[in-house]
Amino acid sequence: MAAGLCLAIFLPFLYAFFVPFFYKYLNRVHTGWFVLPVPVALFLYLLSFLWTAESPVFLSLSWIPSLEINLTLYPDGLAMLFGLLVSGIGALVVLYSVYYLSKEREQLHNFYVYLLLFMGAMLGLVFSDNIIVFYLFWELTSISSFLLIGFWYQRRRSRYGAQKALLLTVFGGFCLLAGLLVLANITGTFSIREMIIQAETIKGHPLFVPALVLILLGAFSKSAQFPFYIWLPDAMEAPTPISAYLHSATMVKAGIYLIARFTPVFGGSGEWFWLVAGTGLLTLFWGSFSAVRQTDLKAMLAYSTVSQLGMITCLLGLGSAALYFGPGEAAMPYVTALLAGVFHLVNHSVFKCCLFMVVGIIDHETGTRDVRKLGGLIGV
Repeated sequence: MAAGLCLAIFLPFLYAFFVPFFYKYLNRVHTGWFVLPVPVALFLYLLSFLWTAESPVFLSLSWIPSLEINLTLYPDGLAMLFGLLVSGIGALVVLYSVYYLSKEREQLHNFYVYLLLFMGAMLGLVFSDNIIVFYLFWELTSISSFLLIGFWYQRRRSRYGAQKALLLTVFGGFCLLAGLLVLANITGTFSIREMIIQAETIKGHPLFVPALVLILLGAFSKSAQFPFYIWLPDAMEAPTPISAYLHSATMVKAGIYLIARFTPVFGGSGEWFWLVAGTGLLTLFWGSFSAVRQTDLKAMLAYSTVSQLGMITCLLGLGSAALYFGPGEAAMPYVTALLAGVFHLVNHSVFKCCLFMVVGIIDHETGTRDVRKLGGLIGV
């Protein structure tokens, strides 16, 4: 299992080297057909673990021993859930892109190289246990998303949206790195699992609040929480398959994953509860009010995504209070909130991806996304 998981994470990176060859020498067939087996194989491989009774296998490969930086992978339930989303939605997006992107007019080799780079970065992020490796994959998602959002670089708005997304997510990444290093200083380890074990030590340390705030700044900027949501609507200038993949199921969920992963460390504290739940609630209402004012279908979905991410964040914040009450009936409402957040995470990934694809078809067939001009679609 351990060796297979390591290969699965690096498969998108390795396969990306062959994409230009497919594009150049096998150009009679759309390049997407050669890429599609990768996410399908990854999804089926990860799905196979649901039918096994094996406990998660911890894999550690020495990388920079002098700095105690190892490639450590830990496929627990949370990581598997996100891994299935990344690979499953990725397979649907690649299939959709075969019919959406023209092999005569688009630089398909660049598109699929960037897509595989992003897919590999997301898988590495969710399975990493070492905070340094986690951070490297985190920043790699920012870089690859910059390339994907700016894929149509001939358009000024595409370049602007890509730059805006990169600046805000890299700012959040630096905050995240600072927070992770503070935690490493407190605990004396780079392992997230060991940090969870030392949660009480972290909560009693004077640097607890600074570490908490820095971690949340990284999560909020990635998951478009208020006031960092401003990059997401401008990122809608990307091709529709990218909007469906990055902005419904993967990139914007990285911050949600970060919150969920570190809830055992910070959960149960008043600071974590109020900051996470309060920011999520504010984002929920702000995104909803902004969405109803839009006339562009993609912009409407973008602000709807902001709102839904706010709801998931709020539910995770409310659910973190279960750690304060401990086992018992008093914690049940908060556990229910946590389960609702996880359910809606999957729910939102599926339905928002489908909605983006539908909008792409409408735009492709009608040449407009303005809802004021889209009456009579049945005749298209």
